[in-house]
Amino acid sequence: MHKHKGKKLSAFELKIEISKYFRANPAKKLSAKHLGIKLQISNNKDSIKHALDQLKTAGELQMTESELFFHHSKVMSLKAPGGKSNEGKLDVTQRGDGFVIMPGTNQDIFVPARNLAGAMNGDTVRVEIVPNQRRGRPEGKIVSILERGKTHFMGKYFVSKKAGFVIPDRVYPSIRIDLDPLQDISINDGDIVVIAVKVWPEKPGKNPIGVITEVLGQQGSSDIDMKGILIDKGFELSFDPEVEAAAAKLSTVISPQEIALRRDIREITTFTIDPYNAKDFDDAISFQILPNGHTEIGVHIADVSHYIQEGTLLDQEAYKRSTSVYLVDRVSPMLPEKLSNELCSLRPNEDKLTFSAIFEFNKNDKIVKEWFGKTIIHSDRRFSYEEAQVIIEAQAGDYADEIKELNRIALALRKERFKNGSINFETEEVQFKLDEHGVPIELYVKERKAAHMLIEDFMLLANKQVATYVAGIKTGGEVPFVYRIHDFPDPSKLADFALFAAEFGIKFNLSTPDKIAQSFNDLVVKSEENEVLKLLLPLAIRTMAKAEYSTNNIGHYGLAFEYYSHFTSPIRRYSDVLAHRILARNLGETHYRVNKEALEQQCKHISAQERKAMEAERESIKYKQVEYMSNFVGQEFDGVISGMIERGVFVTLKETKCEGMVPFDRFPEPYTLDDSRLKAVGRVSRNVLKMGDSIRVRVLSTDIERRTIELGGVFDQMPVMPKQAKKLRY
Repeated sequence: MHKHKGKKLSAFELKIEISKYFRANPAKKLSAKHLGIKLQISNNKDSIKHALDQLKTAGELQMTESELFFHHSKVMSLKAPGGKSNEGKLDVTQRGDGFVIMPGTNQDIFVPARNLAGAMNGDTVRVEIVPNQRRGRPEGKIVSILERGKTHFMGKYFVSKKAGFVIPDRVYPSIRIDLDPLQDISINDGDIVVIAVKVWPEKPGKNPIGVITEVLGQQGSSDIDMKGILIDKGFELSFDPEVEAAAAKLSTVISPQEIALRRDIREITTFTIDPYNAKDFDDAISFQILPNGHTEIGVHIADVSHYIQEGTLLDQEAYKRSTSVYLVDRVSPMLPEKLSNELCSLRPNEDKLTFSAIFEFNKNDKIVKEWFGKTIIHSDRRFSYEEAQVIIEAQAGDYADEIKELNRIALALRKERFKNGSINFETEEVQFKLDEHGVPIELYVKERKAAHMLIEDFMLLANKQVATYVAGIKTGGEVPFVYRIHDFPDPSKLADFALFAAEFGIKFNLSTPDKIAQSFNDLVVKSEENEVLKLLLPLAIRTMAKAEYSTNNIGHYGLAFEYYSHFTSPIRRYSDVLAHRILARNLGETHYRVNKEALEQQCKHISAQERKAMEAERESIKYKQVEYMSNFVGQEFDGVISGMIERGVFVTLKETKCEGMVPFDRFPEPYTLDDSRLKAVGRVSRNVLKMGDSIRVRVLSTDIERRTIELGGVFDQMPVMPKQAKKLRY
């Protein structure tokens, strides 16, 4: 039965239904007219054709010459006989074969081991599709390696007859280490080492050749495992000596000539608000009341681009890394310490070079004037978030009047943003208290209070206004820029999530993007009143597109900004360094334009590095959660069922927010998982387990290598079948 039978759908609903239909029927090829008949809707052919064209532009659908539309998953097999080359990332299986994952599609290309041509897991490659097919899947061969996914590896060292070898893991080949360079290195069989590959194999079956850059010692410590997370994602553990030397040569003296080129605001009240353990302070806020009664607020950002000149060794290293990586117990910085914690860090009571966005607010909290440019500041005070929060709540303390007014204006900015459709996604963030060895001794949920949001609101403002300024330059054509973009949610994922949320009594309005945003915000509000609904927030986020960097601005849906960039964190993001350079060159009467195609390639690299950093951060959190829970094997906890798969139910512990699994074979009876994956039913008792149900569990075991926690249910109040009572495992 078609729930939309006879109805006229909105443009957004129409795209959702078309997307769902073709995903469910990937073999179908239909015209706009016949699709309308299949969907049993009253929309005219033109509106359906328009929706089809939009999905085609987005890459989800393809069209034949006779204007029949079909799902993108068929594209590769259609191209196969032509021998066309495609680019993508290689994923090598444990058997040694590979798959090239094609960006923007649901298809990949199988590459047998014999056709890898020396390419390795994670490499970006060009693959040529060959005619012979395997079970309908397109098959290809690597014709060129465009970019190596990793240059540094971590693995176990062992000695053969004439050479040493390092085994990274099962998807990478052993790396040959010539013995001569090891004369000055103390190393033993079985040591975990870091190697840099110097010679890549040109033919399959050959070993890469590398040199050892660091000996970490015997396997088994969390320190080595955390370093392994960084190495596995392609981030180096330290800077090359040449990079450190280049940083060391940078002068700490600010010359009078440099000061003369900048707006001097050292006499204006300025301070920083950061985490209590921060060392790299890359933003500061200034505050003053102007003679006309207006309020002037300055957002001052470390002028990293002053110290890192384009094309230099430091610049190349910063671009290669593109981001700082924040693991639970350490930071892998984008810049050497001399820059990140000294020259560029806006430490109190020191003159610092900054790039500023300064805003004049009238008495209605509206911006009446803005200014961008190079400045020199002198921070009067360094606050932690906790210290600033005390002042906000007590309305007393250092710079209390300034902080009170900043908080009031930040609230006005926030209210306006949400009024315009910004989405308030604030999921619970787990924080760790570590001992002196980096071992977690306490877990807690981070609190986001007014002091955090105050800084966030002014950073958002600066990022938005910088992007708006550059986009507004029309003389001579477009000025290519690094935008932070965020597309609309995936229609198919969104429709599935709406059905899922409905099981919890949450109704989603999918008629327009604005209504969708409002539905998300309503869910956040309701989740504050109902703990069970917090389970929906991570699932809701998964429906959203991933934010990324691009020269092609489509706006930022999540923030409801037409123009948005990243300008406020150049110490830890290379995107911001690029934004600073482009903005600086376009503040005068003449305008500078970088090559848009080259800038877009940089955006893609930075986006890829950001994704790797996020993966590393998530892995470190999971690792520390498992490490922490290893202290509680045998103990009982209250939890909430947070997911279901064929093997069992995932349970999030209420106290620690750690997630583990209770396999179905740990229950008193077999369970059948419902197709919705929202519930499972006992085959004998008909007892129902549902998403969001509270459950008492016992920690049975932890596996830190696999990052898993196995739980068993405490079944005191659950029905037990008499014949199985002796078989229960607790």
